[in-house]
Amino acid sequence: MKTKKKTIPCFILKQSLHREWIKSVDDRGQTYYYLRDGSKSQWSLPEVNRFPRFCRLHDIFFSLDIHRSSFRLNCEIVSGSRWLHVKTVQLGSSQDDGVQNLEKAGILNKTKVCENGKKVRKNWTQTWTVLHGGVLTFHKDPKSAPTGATNQIVPEVAVDLRGATISWASKEKSSKKNVLELKGKNGMEFLVQYDTESIINDWYKVLVDTIRQLVSPSIKIKASEYQYLLPSRPSVTSSTSTSAADTDPKKVRTKLMKFLLKRPTLQSVKEKGYIRDNVFGCHLDTLCALEKSTVPSFVEKCIRAVEKRGLDIDGLYRVSGNLAVIQKLRFKADHEELDLEDGQWEDVHVITGALKLFFRELPEPLFPFSHFHKFIGAIKIPDYNTKLSHIIELVQSLPPSNHDTMKLLFGHLNRLIKYGENNRMTAQNVAIVFGPTLLRPEMESSNLAMHMIYQNQIVEFILREYELIFNSS
Repeated sequence: MKTKKKTIPCFILKQSLHREWIKSVDDRGQTYYYLRDGSKSQWSLPEVNRFPRFCRLHDIFFSLDIHRSSFRLNCEIVSGSRWLHVKTVQLGSSQDDGVQNLEKAGILNKTKVCENGKKVRKNWTQTWTVLHGGVLTFHKDPKSAPTGATNQIVPEVAVDLRGATISWASKEKSSKKNVLELKGKNGMEFLVQYDTESIINDWYKVLVDTIRQLVSPSIKIKASEYQYLLPSRPSVTSSTSTSAADTDPKKVRTKLMKFLLKRPTLQSVKEKGYIRDNVFGCHLDTLCALEKSTVPSFVEKCIRAVEKRGLDIDGLYRVSGNLAVIQKLRFKADHEELDLEDGQWEDVHVITGALKLFFRELPEPLFPFSHFHKFIGAIKIPDYNTKLSHIIELVQSLPPSNHDTMKLLFGHLNRLIKYGENNRMTAQNVAIVFGPTLLRPEMESSNLAMHMIYQNQIVEFILREYELIFNSS
């Protein structure tokens, strides 16, 4: 008696271990299916005969055995339909070679960070990622293909996992969460990321398993090796055996004292770079002392980046940058090593806005509180030469960090106003922008409007007499 054969429609199907259909969506939102090798695509998924061995449903997952080959699909049922979403596929040859080809496919975010041993600029893109036969392949998004091209996903780059390493990326590598660092033996390095923690953990486990089996095919990796990824459960036997020893007050006190004595001091932790003081909102002299310089590195980086992109850009320091991106740059500067050559800081007005924000948030402005009224008094002097002499003396009396930072900043602004015909930033316009930021009294008074006039006049005067003030003997 013959039994009627049923069919199983799936998102990903392998027939006789040779043909694999993958579901995708075109730019018009219409679903289509294509073979993994890109040789064929069609609008509907072909239905195939049910596999001849068995199908055992357990919760929302099932396993299949096909003939003598080990073939396991990790699937979940889509609610309200007959469709199965294949999460991972693992298969091995029928011969006892001891090596498994771990297969997995899905959408990930990736960026190349190193090629042939040289660092490259990060450019995060979403990519269809396929792990097959010990090779991790990143595919181009079909939406980026030219109009009229066939709906085929084209491989962009393939990474041979033999000899490769995979690890969790540090915060210095990327500020994103759930980032993996993949290093190939050919000098290529990638960062791979996905927001859902469970999905990126699955990728990490499969990649680690694949790499280890490629190194030592005879070694079978057990699930217990991944227990560090999961919450650990206390052992009943260990707790009962050690409970008597741990309850002794003297031993507890001794262990606690040893632990406290081993703790590093806050200063040593800061020196090793585990804890960083914020760049924004930090006192100028404190920040310079930590960096062992007289000018904050953030100020130097910003000025260097602005001048590299050109001082003839219209509205430098007058046009506001995107506030959200400025805050993102601020967070990056406070917590990580900042690279202003990164593509996300391509808008020069974001960098100028961040530099103005840095000086605005100094607890004590660049012109110290102790010198504020002295500069106000000097700018009021009617005789020009006497006024210049007093300003020079005041600038030279500033603390080293204030003096050197002011010299660098005003030198940059002095070069900026030389391009005034193009950027429309005259000495007076620059003074209006920076006056209230660089000078302010310790206690606000009723003479706010008058102080603002003098603040602008001081900045404009120093800009016009920059060479005499900072380069005179």
